[in-house]
Amino acid sequence: MERFKPYWEWVVRFWRKKHITQILLLTLLVFILLTILFFAFLANQANVQSLKEGLRQSTVIYDKDGDMATNVATNRTSGVSVNDIPEHVKNAVVAIEDHRFYEHNGFDLKGITRAFFTNLLSGRITGGGSTLTQQLTKNALLSPERTYKRKIEELFLAVEIEKNYSKDEILKMYLNQVYFGSGAWGIDQASKKYFNKDIKNVTTSEAALLAGLLQAPSALDPYHYYDRAINRRNIVLTKMHENGMISKKELKLAQAEEIKLEDGGGSFIERKYPYYIDAVLDEATTKYGLTQEEILTRGYRIYTEMDQNLQAVLENVYNNDSLFPRGNNGVLVQSGAVLLDPNTGGVRGLIGGRGEHVFRGFNRATHLRTQPGSTFKPLAVYTPALEEGYHITSKLKDEQLTFGKYKPTNSSKTYKGEVAMYEAVQDSLNVPAVWLLDQIGLEKGLSSLKKFGIPLQKEDEYLGIALGGMHKGISPLQLAEAYSTFPNDGKRNDSHLITKIVGPTGNIIAERKPVTTKVTSKKVAREITSLLLNVVESGTGKGTKLAGVDIAGKTGSTQLPYNNINGSKDQWFVGFTPNIVGAVWVGYDKTDKNHYLSSSSSENVVPIFRSIMEKSLPHLEPAEFEVHSVNDRLAGNDKKEIEKKLKEKAEQVEEVLKTEGSKWKKVLEQAKKDFDALNDKVIKKLRELKE
Repeated sequence: MERFKPYWEWVVRFWRKKHITQILLLTLLVFILLTILFFAFLANQANVQSLKEGLRQSTVIYDKDGDMATNVATNRTSGVSVNDIPEHVKNAVVAIEDHRFYEHNGFDLKGITRAFFTNLLSGRITGGGSTLTQQLTKNALLSPERTYKRKIEELFLAVEIEKNYSKDEILKMYLNQVYFGSGAWGIDQASKKYFNKDIKNVTTSEAALLAGLLQAPSALDPYHYYDRAINRRNIVLTKMHENGMISKKELKLAQAEEIKLEDGGGSFIERKYPYYIDAVLDEATTKYGLTQEEILTRGYRIYTEMDQNLQAVLENVYNNDSLFPRGNNGVLVQSGAVLLDPNTGGVRGLIGGRGEHVFRGFNRATHLRTQPGSTFKPLAVYTPALEEGYHITSKLKDEQLTFGKYKPTNSSKTYKGEVAMYEAVQDSLNVPAVWLLDQIGLEKGLSSLKKFGIPLQKEDEYLGIALGGMHKGISPLQLAEAYSTFPNDGKRNDSHLITKIVGPTGNIIAERKPVTTKVTSKKVAREITSLLLNVVESGTGKGTKLAGVDIAGKTGSTQLPYNNINGSKDQWFVGFTPNIVGAVWVGYDKTDKNHYLSSSSSENVVPIFRSIMEKSLPHLEPAEFEVHSVNDRLAGNDKKEIEKKLKEKAEQVEEVLKTEGSKWKKVLEQAKKDFDALNDKVIKKLRELKE
């Protein structure tokens, strides 16, 4: 240590001589001052005087053309006057959320210090320490991110709000826009939702329960977690007593009071195209990390792929009960449908059910998971088979076969011994499809499905996958995305509803990044299209055929789990033109011996798809496939193929003329020169002879 002593003394002398401590302290103070000035500047720039208007903003949904499709608004925006809110209601909220609310100027130093050390010990930002004013700031003006930068912004903005609004105004704004769970925004709507009362009529005990919900509205929902809600209510009442808001006697009476729940409706969500908008909210929350509360309270602008004409077509079709099978015992036969642009993956239209709609309830277009039946055959079997060298006319076995313990059967219970691939597809024969998958190898079929974007489970890895035998199943949206590969020359674009989300100040919060997957070759995609044109022309989907319109498609159905009943559980039709893909599912939400589809796909789902396509055509650009049906090709009537060959020959002749034409031009020019020279010589000779 003695060796280093001179060096240490030199460092100390240098440190003192150069005033390093003072410089570091000064630098730190300057940094703190600049930080304060920066955040103060940001707070000063925020238009807190327009806070009331900001809280009334509704989120706007735009269609693919940038036109407004609908507002998404709740009736929270009307609110209730602070004079109509009883003191014990205000006290309950203040006691549990910010008991020094009437003392601070926007932030509570004790609360911030406590929250800072809590966050420091936990190693992450867990929240806490926010006053009611700061919570209002966060909900109305800031993003929901949990960072120290956001907390500092929140603090300075809270001070600005306190300068511009009275305590009663701040409390009113907070209570009218905060979320209480079960779709209820604002204290008055919450009292209707849980007690079927106006807020001025709730008891102290009921007020404490409402205030308690603010911590975690979903986790404390009294309709689902009654005991949790009551425990939290008791904590709120204790806090009210500790802060001198109620006496000991009032505390005991309130804690002993039995809370009787009665749903009086509460908030409602006003919007057009409810199922499509629900799917947009789902995508915004799951894919882009926004919360439902943010979307419904912050005035976002969400741009989507919706075509309002096609969406209206779906809604009109689904309002026509005559198109759908009649349900048993008053239970509706349900359905879900999707229309998707194969060139972009954009969802042009979507509907998730029939009958009464529940806000963000079960959406059969996106949430449904059920077996897809024979619609899987082109994806799991025929696409990989064509890739392996099979042809549309290749012969496939059609006889009673057993594959280990698995024994598939044709729905007709008849067998031809051998059929061409195109016949197996158009008549939706089961045994040839399973036999072919066994021939090319199960792994190739599973690999093909994954490329089509189909999620698989371990239980799906068996030959029954050829017939759509899945453990969980898929939705109409997933099936439509998979089939979009065929009209898009073998490429699949990820299905999506949202293109971008813009905040109330114009900042882009989220934007879609396109994802394209090469599934198969252009040649194979067109061969599958040719096979599926046959299905509509002369097979199980011929009921969807429309004069002068190219439609390719595939039917599908799933068996009932009851051997003694003839019918089906699910029915599907997925079809496409060159510029739109549609997928329709029909079935009961809960199938049993009294609730199943007794008629065939051609009588149920096929007419629905046909109606959708027929009404959609005026809103779609006319287009034709570059391939013909197998029937026309085999009959020699493949006009498109002949036109294609003629076009190729014409292009070849044109190319020859382009390359050879320049040579002939040179020859002609030289011949002209030679002719002119010869002419001059002849004239000269004649003159000589004359002389």
